[in-house]
Amino acid sequence: PALDGALPDGGWPLGTLVEVLLPEHGIGELQLLLPALRNAARGGWFAFVAPPHAPYAPALAQAGVDPERVLRVDVPATADRLWAVEQALRSRACDAVLAWLDVVDGRWLRRLCLAAEGGPTLSVAFRPLRRAREASPASLRLALEPDGATLDVRIVKGRGGPRLVRN
Repeated sequence: PALDGALPDGGWPLGTLVEVLLPEHGIGELQLLLPALRNAARGGWFAFVAPPHAPYAPALAQAGVDPERVLRVDVPATADRLWAVEQALRSRACDAVLAWLDVVDGRWLRRLCLAAEGGPTLSVAFRPLRRAREASPASLRLALEPDGATLDVRIVKGRGGPRLVRN
């Protein structure tokens, strides 16, 4: 609720690319997104492109996300990952597209933004925190940092300017 209140329009935006910047994978990024995934559910697919860990079906089900609707796309080459994300976004068959992208240039980020634009999809690219200083066409950029048992969320880019949200 605290994060939703700090986000533009009171929640995770659809039809645009959101970047979530992480110091490392597995710090609670999916836990943070579970309510948004549940809210995005319209009977379509949830594409997980190159996740560092297998999605845990019981946790997804408990959060209200049907594990039968989760597509795990494992592709080793960066170009193939980017292509898969772009196709999933353009298809409009996905309620959410979550992509773990360690290396991506500005041209590809713009392509992903265009593919997501105006659609009904929650589109999230997880990228390394060290990329926070780089320019990005994403409409919303969040930096996550663990702080004991909590997760600090810093809005790096978004309407209203940068700010810190304790979650």
